[in-house]
Amino acid sequence: MTDRYDCIVVGVGGMGSATAFHLADRGLDVLGIERYDVPHEMGSSHGVTRIIRKAQYEDPAYVPLVRRAYDLWRELEDRTGRELLHVTGGIDAGPEDSEVFAGSVRSCEEHGIDHEVLSADELNDRFPGYDLPDHHRAVYQPDGGFLVPEQCIIAHVEAAQAAGAEIRARETVADLASLSDGVRVTTDKGTYEADDVVVTAGAWARKLLPELTELAVPERQVLAWLRPTEPERFEASNFPVFVHAADDGHYYGFPRYDVPSFKFGKFNHFGEEVDPDAMDREPRRGDEEMLRAYARRYFPDGAGPTMRLATCMFTNTPDHHFVLDTLPDDPRITVGAGFSGHGFKFASAVGEVLADLATDGGTDHDIDLFRLDRFDRARDG
Repeated sequence: MTDRYDCIVVGVGGMGSATAFHLADRGLDVLGIERYDVPHEMGSSHGVTRIIRKAQYEDPAYVPLVRRAYDLWRELEDRTGRELLHVTGGIDAGPEDSEVFAGSVRSCEEHGIDHEVLSADELNDRFPGYDLPDHHRAVYQPDGGFLVPEQCIIAHVEAAQAAGAEIRARETVADLASLSDGVRVTTDKGTYEADDVVVTAGAWARKLLPELTELAVPERQVLAWLRPTEPERFEASNFPVFVHAADDGHYYGFPRYDVPSFKFGKFNHFGEEVDPDAMDREPRRGDEEMLRAYARRYFPDGAGPTMRLATCMFTNTPDHHFVLDTLPDDPRITVGAGFSGHGFKFASAVGEVLADLATDGGTDHDIDLFRLDRFDRARDG
């Protein structure tokens, strides 16, 4: 006998754990399948801390989604008793004409987000861990902060299980097949069927769905944790999370938390497209040297001895916006993919969107920016 469910979620990381919870909380019979541990460090939903911010320089259309995410993270904290969201304030900084600064100002103004615009001197004086140059400006958002991703996943899984979901780890999905009355999921341990399937498999999504081959491309990413020479300047009370447009790319960083260090990374690192099953997961000397050079220039009091280096992956779409949609040829398969290095903050709300799509075929959230047909429109000119 093949086990049958209302919905199967393939991949129980940040997005999949939230989706499994929202489905189970609606009373559906849910199976979540994860190829690694719950949580794990093989994909994109780890690394101790993840930025959350209301201003979205990427596109103001993200703001309603992140506002909903804030509410849902707080609800999940109340439900599970876990502390998930830490408010430190947030900085979006760079030259006045940079995407990060100008886009953040636009986002704040369009959506009435509480913020201040600071000169570099004002920023450096208020938060002395920073040492940005005179020609840079910053948007300060008091609601910015960070999530603890591993705890977020655990909280969503616990809540999903409490609502009746079955979660299975260490089980690899080999195939998805459409049936006349649903979808069959074949793994290395069994075969399951469901009315609907949600694929939230991160860097492995395009291996399961050919439609994503060119639309969800994995990229190697490296993070550094350096011991500050002035540790108090990098405590959460003194050091907001940041996104910074530097001369050589966009960087992001965090105050000290859990690891006794200042954590930061560069978006898209060295731009290395990878196979997630064959990626070099050991940080290299060149990774460390590039990141350390940035810290010495802009956060000199944070550029002490290396405490930790870690790899992870971005899964990028061509336009760096998410994919949240059902497949055009089979609406019983819903996809959450291509979060392009800025998705985790939205996970609580993305889970709600994907549950809507799987159960109703649509959602009250505005997801036009994330539909698959946008790529067809772009190709057609």
